[in-house]
Amino acid sequence: MPIEFAYTLIVLLIITSILLTLLILLHRGKGGGMSSMFGGGVTSSLAGSSVAEKNLDRYTVLVGIIWFACIVGLGFWLKTTLA
Repeated sequence: MPIEFAYTLIVLLIITSILLTLLILLHRGKGGGMSSMFGGGVTSSLAGSSVAEKNLDRYTVLVGIIWFACIVGLGFWLKTTLA
C-alpha cells in the first residue's frame, strides 16, 4: 500500500482524536462522579434537551467508530509494510 494511505489515516486519526475529546467533554455528567465533586452536580434546565443529548451520543459513537477504524487500518498498513 502506498505511503499516502498511511498519511491520510494519520491525519484522520488526529482529527477524530480531537473531535472525540471535545465530544466527550460536552457530555453532561450523570452525577456521583468526579464532576459532582467540583460543582458539576448542580443541574440546570438550560443544559439541553434529550434530543440534543441523543444526537451528541450518536456523534460520539460515530466518531469513535471512525477513530477505531483508523487505528485498525494503520495496524494493518504497518503489518503489510514491515512484513
